Amino acid sequence: MKYNFDEIIDRRNTGAVKIELCKKMFGTEDLIPLWVADMDFRTPDFIIDSINERCKHPILGYSVPDDEYFDSIIRWIEARHGWKLERNWLGFLPGIVPGLAFAVNAFTRIDDEIIIQPPVYPPFINVPSKNGRQLVFNPLKEVDGRFEMDFEDLERKITGKTRLFILCNPHNPGGRAWDANTLTRLAQICHKHGILVVSDEIHSDMALPGNVHTPFAAVSELAEQNCITYMAPSKTFNMAGLVSSSYIIPNREIRKKFSDFLENSELANGNIFAYIAAKAAYENGTEWLNEMVNYIQGNVEFVVDFLKNNVPQIKPMIPQASFLIWLDCSGMGMNTSQIQNFIINEAGLGLNKGTTFGPGGEYHLRLNIGCPRAILEEAMERLKRAIV
Repeated sequence: MKYNFDEIIDRRNTGAVKIELCKKMFGTEDLIPLWVADMDFRTPDFIIDSINERCKHPILGYSVPDDEYFDSIIRWIEARHGWKLERNWLGFLPGIVPGLAFAVNAFTRIDDEIIIQPPVYPPFINVPSKNGRQLVFNPLKEVDGRFEMDFEDLERKITGKTRLFILCNPHNPGGRAWDANTLTRLAQICHKHGILVVSDEIHSDMALPGNVHTPFAAVSELAEQNCITYMAPSKTFNMAGLVSSSYIIPNREIRKKFSDFLENSELANGNIFAYIAAKAAYENGTEWLNEMVNYIQGNVEFVVDFLKNNVPQIKPMIPQASFLIWLDCSGMGMNTSQIQNFIINEAGLGLNKGTTFGPGGEYHLRLNIGCPRAILEEAMERLKRAIV
């Protein structure tokens, strides 16, 4: 391979969340942190070089994204996902989690209902709740080792106060790359009931070998005209600290309402390095990304085989996308808190507690495998020694 994903990089003293907040999260710093969803791989040189090149100019003033920035996104999404965008559908977004809050505040009112599908990325729970909206849970079902949507439950839960559906596509923490049939049915239900879909597709570029990502908006006219899509290079190229995301809204009325909210709130702009780095990623990143997802697939296979042969009490949900694995620890014979304490204090590992992902997260942990194989091997050996 051209790129070295086995390189171990010391992230201490860089402000890295996964290091600096270990004591607060787990009560100790003496563990291997495999929780926050960024990777321990070197951010690609073509991104670092683009930033260094811009720093040769002595002024870092206010800046706006140029046409090439948006063109690079359009070309990337069409090449990677077969979805052809029009330029006016696209806008800059200062982060996808903030984008969730923007949509909640732009399209719903206090006490309106918002549907999510737990277990799911914690901000899907936290953002609506903190903004005074009513959460409605449409829990996912596990069928043959992967998550499926429960459409009968969904239709039962919809009321006259339901305004928004927040979709995680691909799904975090389950790694499910939702298929076109599933997304088409979801689009039909939400259109019928007048429910706007916000589709978080931050993990879209990381479909693992043998899988594909299907953008929600691309499955039908109903989906396209009733959704807001969020995408970003941040997870893909390990540049989350630059906060560079995009919104894509084909429907003119929805787009105007959303863009007006951003403009009126002075939230529509990013920083100079966000534009430069995203453009560099989309123009130069294909080879790096292909090698990265192949390396992650190797990590998936290593973890699955290791647990099967050494720690069968823990059963992984095999992901179709991204670098996260959802672990079913119910076979350990412990409750959720006991499992977390065991993983921290006996195995010396920092993993996300399943209950933070909402109902269905009991007895589960989320494992980040976006790291060199040697770190993952040491983590699994620690787990094996602790559990035997």
